[in-house]
Amino acid sequence: MNRGGLNSGHVYQGVVPPDSTGQSVLEFLSERYRGAPFREWQRRIAQQQVRLDGRVVSESDTLGAGQVLAWHRPPWLEPAVPLGFAVLFRDDDVWAVAKPSGLPTLPGGGQFLEHTLVHQLRRVDSKLTPVHRLGRGTSGVVVCARTERARQGLSQAFREDRVHKQYRALVAGRMVEDRGEWQFPIGRVAHSLLGTVFGACSEGKPSCSRFQVLERREESTLLRVEPVTGRAHQIRIHTAAAGHPLRGDPLYPQGGVPAADCRAVPSDLGYLLHAEAVTFPHPRFEEAVTVRCGVPEELRRTVR
Repeated sequence: MNRGGLNSGHVYQGVVPPDSTGQSVLEFLSERYRGAPFREWQRRIAQQQVRLDGRVVSESDTLGAGQVLAWHRPPWLEPAVPLGFAVLFRDDDVWAVAKPSGLPTLPGGGQFLEHTLVHQLRRVDSKLTPVHRLGRGTSGVVVCARTERARQGLSQAFREDRVHKQYRALVAGRMVEDRGEWQFPIGRVAHSLLGTVFGACSEGKPSCSRFQVLERREESTLLRVEPVTGRAHQIRIHTAAAGHPLRGDPLYPQGGVPAADCRAVPSDLGYLLHAEAVTFPHPRFEEAVTVRCGVPEELRRTVR
């Protein structure tokens, strides 16, 4: 476990969308980027950390569509995370690695920049780019492209659902069914801290996961889950919507929607979910490649 340390800081940059024309700089930043509170955005603007089209702004300056808004965040102390990873497969085009639980795949949440899998990968090989992500608390196989052709080919395979993924999950309660399929739509739902997060939502996008019971325990069930679609937090949401949330999941209770007063965020830990196998078409040879990752002790069958 890394003890944490100051990173090198970062310049965030974005283009103002048309629907934000006329908004003040402070209103736009505090509403769109809720990872920092209102007073923090006031402080950053006052300290001349925010620029619009290259010039320093005040909090009352108004925005126009297409303008470039940038803000510099000085170095900050990132939370301690496990930074190691194991290489499971590699050639000139593709790597697949084992991500530990606790390590974010990509920067985000206002906390993680260098304590991420992508940053650690690029310390080994600057060409590596993950082509999908696992949630911070999820361990297991992450597929990475090393060339632009591989990135395009793998990304297309993921979009077209030609990548087969297999997970282990420990859910609350003893499930009755031995196997089956969940088809709960997933969309944006209200969240007290972030505004919205993904959750079970009748107006959401169609999604599908297949499950099989591997073992029933006293107060939990060990599952193999195969997501047919690839929505954000799909397995966490589907298990919860089915009445059996992941054991220890702080965000998704029964029903698959955060509680009205929920203060947990998607990157919070506590649940047990592991990507044990991924099968993908190799972007150069088109042959199917299957990569497996050893299962954590808590997700192994206790009876052989």
